[in-house]
Amino acid sequence: FASKKKLTRRERFLSEIDAATPWPVLVAALLPHYPKADGRGRPPIGLERMLRMYIAQQCLGLSDEGIEDAIYDIGSVRNFVGVDLTHESAPDATTLLKFRRLLEENDLTRRVFDEIKAHLASKGLSMREGTIVDATLIAAPPSTKNKDGARDPEMHQSKKGNDWHFGMKCHIGVDMATGLVHTVVGTAGNVSDVTQAHALLHGGEKVALGDAGYQGVAKRPENADKAIAWYTAMRPSVRKTLKKSKLGRATEKLEQAKASVRAKVEHCFHVLKCLFKHRKTRYRGLAKNNAQLFTLFALTNLVLARRFLGTQHTQVAS
Repeated sequence: FASKKKLTRRERFLSEIDAATPWPVLVAALLPHYPKADGRGRPPIGLERMLRMYIAQQCLGLSDEGIEDAIYDIGSVRNFVGVDLTHESAPDATTLLKFRRLLEENDLTRRVFDEIKAHLASKGLSMREGTIVDATLIAAPPSTKNKDGARDPEMHQSKKGNDWHFGMKCHIGVDMATGLVHTVVGTAGNVSDVTQAHALLHGGEKVALGDAGYQGVAKRPENADKAIAWYTAMRPSVRKTLKKSKLGRATEKLEQAKASVRAKVEHCFHVLKCLFKHRKTRYRGLAKNNAQLFTLFALTNLVLARRFLGTQHTQVAS
């Protein structure tokens, strides 16, 4: 491959993730919980290599077996993880499974999310402005062909428009200035958006925005004592009845202005579902899926922060 001239989108994307990720900080945060090479038995694989394999898996939306095969098949993934097949083999799927369980049991994915937030804050991307709150549905497998003969008991169905969806709901709080995620909350699919609004605030904002699903949020008991100006969207049914008068046109322009600011939150969901391909939950239960969401949104912040960090290329793998 020495004469290969084309740089593929996957190579460019993984190289940008590699350059933006604070590897020494993440390794130092996870090292106290990682097994030591003491006693008999096979020594553990290096922490940074396992972390790179785990992040590559999340970026490409692959299973444990899928990322193992990708290391053998795809050169860009192999270079990102740091495996040289001339004298070593790739970590197997079971090793990655145990590493992911280690992260889940010790709540280390939240630690990764917080460390990346602190890293971006040190680069001048402080998330202390107003907050935009929103939520999205993530489907879960509805199949009952399993040992229990039932769907995931922690997931729930909910209605959006005229369609019913079974799965979980991901609530996020996004900084109004940078568009970066500072808070993540995962619930069952039937939990109302407005009930989680208070959990999506970091406490330093004075302004918060939300769509029509957050109507009446300022009157709720958990938000009554907070000096925050809430700007929520008008319900579509009410917006359609606006008259063509001067007041009606001014109200419509105000709604458009609020929508243009709230659009930043949709960029995060676009990266999550279209770039990372996380449109359906991979695990059973909210705990495992919430742990994965912290990792995915930490990587989402790195992807969105490229325009602030001066990365030359902005096109990513579709």
